[in-house]
Amino acid sequence: MKLTKEEAKKLIEDARGKTESDGWIDHSICVGNSAGIIAEALNQKGYELDVDKAITLGYIHDIGKMVGSFHEHVMNGYEYMKKQGYDEDYYNICLTHSYLNNDVNCTAGGIPREIPFRTEFIKNHNYTMYEKIINLCDLMCTAKVNTVDKRLIDIIIRRGAYSNTQYHVRETYQLKKYFDGLLGYDLYDLFPEIKENL
Repeated sequence: MKLTKEEAKKLIEDARGKTESDGWIDHSICVGNSAGIIAEALNQKGYELDVDKAITLGYIHDIGKMVGSFHEHVMNGYEYMKKQGYDEDYYNICLTHSYLNNDVNCTAGGIPREIPFRTEFIKNHNYTMYEKIINLCDLMCTAKVNTVDKRLIDIIIRRGAYSNTQYHVRETYQLKKYFDGLLGYDLYDLFPEIKENL
């Protein structure tokens, strides 16, 4: 089953006031909108991405926070979207958005608890361009678009620094560099508001 960007936005907006915090909703909207801008820019470089799909995936990537503990939102979102009958892209994004480099240990907030399915899925999954875009946007957005530097500092202040933090930071910068290379210019040029958020 497909999901439109309008349906996805309504789904998360309807959760306002019903979860631990509404911050994830504003963050998800920022991620979706930013993903759409990057997808459109890549299309101008010859890629054939569905901009609306990129936006939709950004809107729902944290939907697990709507249906359970924020701490377990990755698996909660995956299971929820799958149970609702959505296509795999919609439930996979809930799982893949937190992990870089095909490694569950390449994540913010410390080494996650062991869930064999999750570990194997991330290790063997071939990340789509959409998933890579959402990975990056998740690491640029609060409720506003920021530099990766500012967003990573925000995460470390809130969640702390752990044995895997340096690894995650390094791979985040590699992901930003990857998209700079695809575009042929600094991806930040797509977001003039970044300068206002410094």
